[in-house]
Amino acid sequence: MSGASVVDGSGPPTLAAAQARIAAVNPAEYARTRNALDGAVTGLSPYITHGLVTLSDVLAGVAATHPLTFADKFVFELGWREYFQHVWQHRGAAIFESLHEGPLPDAAYSRELPADVREARTGLPVIDAAVRTLYATGLLHNHARMWLASYLVHLRKVHWRTGADWMVAQLLDGDLASNHLSWQWVAGTGSSKPYLFNADNVARFAPVAWHSAGTAIDTSYESLDEIARDHTRVVGAPAQMRRVRATEKATEKATEKVIEKATANATRAQPAFEPATHHAPPPGLAASATDAALVRGRDVWLVHPWALREPPADLPGDVLCIGLWLDEFHRMWPWREARWTFVGTRMRELAPVCWHGDAATLAKALSGARSVASVDDPHLGDTLRTLAVCRPAPHLFAAVDMPCASFSRWWSRATSGAKTLHDLPGLAEHVIPSTSHRFTP
Repeated sequence: MSGASVVDGSGPPTLAAAQARIAAVNPAEYARTRNALDGAVTGLSPYITHGLVTLSDVLAGVAATHPLTFADKFVFELGWREYFQHVWQHRGAAIFESLHEGPLPDAAYSRELPADVREARTGLPVIDAAVRTLYATGLLHNHARMWLASYLVHLRKVHWRTGADWMVAQLLDGDLASNHLSWQWVAGTGSSKPYLFNADNVARFAPVAWHSAGTAIDTSYESLDEIARDHTRVVGAPAQMRRVRATEKATEKATEKVIEKATANATRAQPAFEPATHHAPPPGLAASATDAALVRGRDVWLVHPWALREPPADLPGDVLCIGLWLDEFHRMWPWREARWTFVGTRMRELAPVCWHGDAATLAKALSGARSVASVDDPHLGDTLRTLAVCRPAPHLFAAVDMPCASFSRWWSRATSGAKTLHDLPGLAEHVIPSTSHRFTP
């Protein structure tokens, strides 16, 4: 689940807020502390996901004040985000199915999210804290995402797709490629082995309230690997809260008391209420696409949820910007209200008109326009291309035409021929706009 993690709220959905976060990035501190829940992460993920800034904007902004090379962890993590897009481009809808078999066959995993996980009442502090943080903020540190995914898949035997769909619906920064391929990496269906974690790992990187000594994860990685590969062993639910194996530092009797306390706390804990998700924007963020007269004879630029940057400077001066909520996408992938608001607020800044509808209705409303253009994005894919002439999505690294099954192989190809970061296509052509263009209906 790599790539510009966030932990402290998204901030306002403005270009100025994104640029302030870019200016605050300290790549050396990021590299040193990024795995800790209180580390120097960037907070940029919602802004990158929704296209307020590009990866090129981010790297150019940071490189302007900090010397960077390909060896820097910060650059490496930007690469992971683009690599996931590369896999999606070449695999298409296959990323929503297991890329290969994991520790167990797909049929061995449940397709239902356990209620105690959904309600943050497992009795495992690290898991309950992660779920409550996700609900409260719509954001979750990358390490916490991995812990939550690993627990669900390998201890509770929940299919990765079930967990991935649930998480992406709650995230403010949910990118389908990054989210679902990261879950596959944890599950072992998109990597060579399952990702596992234990109580020592949590104690090293998380606050005390998250520590989980004396629980099902307080054991060795060898034991956890055995559990992950045994379909009969489902551990970690409140009724099964127990140590998998006693350590030399605690007696069985002491362990039992810890487990009893954890189970009792889980029973008494107030359930976390999962924010509702919606298939359509809240009132005020969009109107039905019925005013075809508005676009007749006009040049139109479609602003969609993954292209919330300033429109290109080479558009006609009287171009009409229309915000686009495509019904086909959102009926499949609902969002929590906070994400609708984050995206919609920025969209209304860029577009005086915002339409919500299915592709057929939108196509009919746009049919009288002189031209319709937008930025390509895999979230909307072929459907967007039926509505507009799409410019290529911006890329930081060199395009890699050959499908790469591993990040290392993609990285070597995407950076080949570049002696310095300034040789990357995204930086070689990068221009940070100094002024905003305003468009009128």
